[in-house]
Amino acid sequence: MQNLLDFDADSLIAWFAERGEKPFRARQILRWVHRFGETDFDAMTDVAKSLRAQLKDIACVQPPVPVRDNVSSDGTRKWLMDVGNGNAVETVYIPEATRGTLCVSSQAGCALDCAFCSTGKQGFNRNLTAAEIIGQLWLANRLLGAEPNGERIISNVVMMGMGEPLANFDNVVSALRLMLDDHAYGLSRRRVTVSTSGIVPAMDRLREECPVALAVSLHAPNDALRDRLVPINRKYPLKELLAACNRYLDRAPRDFVTFEYIMLEGINDGDEHLRQLIDIAREVPCKFNLIPFNPFPDSGFRRSSGPVVRRFSQLLNDAGIVTTTRKTRGDDVDAACGQLAGQVQDKTRRTGKRVLTLKEVR
Repeated sequence: MQNLLDFDADSLIAWFAERGEKPFRARQILRWVHRFGETDFDAMTDVAKSLRAQLKDIACVQPPVPVRDNVSSDGTRKWLMDVGNGNAVETVYIPEATRGTLCVSSQAGCALDCAFCSTGKQGFNRNLTAAEIIGQLWLANRLLGAEPNGERIISNVVMMGMGEPLANFDNVVSALRLMLDDHAYGLSRRRVTVSTSGIVPAMDRLREECPVALAVSLHAPNDALRDRLVPINRKYPLKELLAACNRYLDRAPRDFVTFEYIMLEGINDGDEHLRQLIDIAREVPCKFNLIPFNPFPDSGFRRSSGPVVRRFSQLLNDAGIVTTTRKTRGDDVDAACGQLAGQVQDKTRRTGKRVLTLKEVR
């Protein structure tokens, strides 16, 4: 059975063309599946009965299966989604006064092994399919009680869950196209964000194929420290990364890159780091999002104190750089930034490896 969640508009049109159907049939199905969240082909009343009968035999709409649903005291909601073969990923909904943000996973685990990230410590199994990625949004809309013709509950999507999105490029872009498609979710490209640790060639591809908002997991302002905290930096050092950021912005000069910066006590929160961040901001139109470190077992790191984070933020703002501090949400259900772990059958044999000490990271 073909899972229709695996298709964006172009691939669904091609799939229908192989069966002698016109493009408008694909657009009809796209609306029923994504805008209305329908799985029953018989309920798709403006589709020809003969096509509905055919689809029942050859196709289905199958999102990931939720196996756990936790709600934080602040309203943040985290689902554990079964993606088969002993793997499960986590999806988080963050309600706010003016928007609702869904944090979506792109891989079962992560191969990049960033030093401060719980997901990376559990290893990597596989890329998620397009259906498993967009299925998180499809399912969250249904579980949150979204009304097809009512006000949108999920107004923003961030690819900041488990995994490195640009390491699963084709499936992520297929899902992004559905998020932007007016026949599906109809989100503005500025309300869809891809966060990357800095895979430079894939950043250039994304710029050409689907230029949504870009966030970069910076976390260190110099190569020596970033090599230790974000190992992909050894392949794509800061000079190359910052050049890629500027190329990305060529498509939309009024946009900016969001640099995510996790605050680690005694590691990257000193005055010299602040000066280096200001130098980076002179090279790339950007804003900074400071992230208080969210602990997990055996992480080996401590969160920078509140006064240090506030001073860091104030001095960046005083330098003319828009800087926000991410409010910690959902940490009582391990749904905060850096805490997503899920369940992964690790192929990297990373699980159980020794965590770096603070001295080694420094």
